[in-house]
Amino acid sequence: MKEMYLILENKTVFRGKSFGAYREAVGELVFSTNMLGYMDTLTDPANFGQLVISTFPEMGCHGTIAEEMAGAKASCFGYIVKDWCQAPSNWRLEGDLDTFLKEKDIPGIYGIDTRKLTKMVRDAGTMNAKISFTADFTDDIASYKIVDAVKSVSVSEKETLSGNDSKYNVVMWDFGANHNMVKAFLDAGCDVTKVPYNTPAEEIIKLNPDGVILSGGPGNPTQLTDVITEIRQLKDIPTLGIGLGHQLLALSQGAKMEQLKFGHRGASVPVRNETTGKVYISSQNHSYQVVNDSVEGFGKISYRNVNDGTCEGIDYANIPAFSVQFNIESFSEPMNPGFLVGRFTKMMEDRKNAVK
Repeated sequence: MKEMYLILENKTVFRGKSFGAYREAVGELVFSTNMLGYMDTLTDPANFGQLVISTFPEMGCHGTIAEEMAGAKASCFGYIVKDWCQAPSNWRLEGDLDTFLKEKDIPGIYGIDTRKLTKMVRDAGTMNAKISFTADFTDDIASYKIVDAVKSVSVSEKETLSGNDSKYNVVMWDFGANHNMVKAFLDAGCDVTKVPYNTPAEEIIKLNPDGVILSGGPGNPTQLTDVITEIRQLKDIPTLGIGLGHQLLALSQGAKMEQLKFGHRGASVPVRNETTGKVYISSQNHSYQVVNDSVEGFGKISYRNVNDGTCEGIDYANIPAFSVQFNIESFSEPMNPGFLVGRFTKMMEDRKNAVK
């Protein structure tokens, strides 16, 4: 394999080897604690513009499986691992990680100390970096900014998917929805109409939805000022915000937003229900948080991050809505899987019964 370098914004240089697409890439350096799930990581629209570090030392052991992709295309800008498995084994195996990265044009680098690198990001916070042919620092590293993130991953036109034994007509405002999020609502008896991120609220209301879902996605929510204004027009329609959608819904009601030092990414993030005290393990992928104190004027925090106390969910007081920061499709109780999806369908059912 050819020699490759990872150059950080603070001018630290890691030397490694190339795999995947042999090209350079600049992006926002973040880390994910997933032990598996690399197919999801590589294709999750929420990773747009990012160079993702895998904290688990070896990736690719079960190969690549198209069914495990979170999106239709690759979203992250680069992949950084300690080592990758060159002889994967899985009865569902369709290919290997190196080939997948080449096909999706994602550059990768391996053979570096990812433990040291991750600790550096935790200490210094999220920073820019470059997967580079040389060890030379270049101006594009420090100047890089993620732009048009949601525009790049949203659907370009309206599309409708039919659910199982459908009872509800749901509009999903697509800011970067992943496949599993959509599937969770199809399985719950919803026909899901995905609309582009810049769709006016008036057009959504004309579709006469039983409910509206604000999907997850990438980037800084405060940049989507037009979308935030449109969300305020939904008013009495049952609304659920997920991930980026949670942040946008909160902003539409007057919340404030802050960037986390190094984000929450991984499949084992503990969150606590503030009413019951129960702690759940969630899957998350985001860089921003709703400021706790800013929620008091319009709702109450329903879930809180156990590690750092940040807001993970909101129940709204003046609108029929709730929102969560984590991936809703993987959030469940042993005897009540998908209970948050069920809570949303009950909101829609109650509204339908009320207007009869």
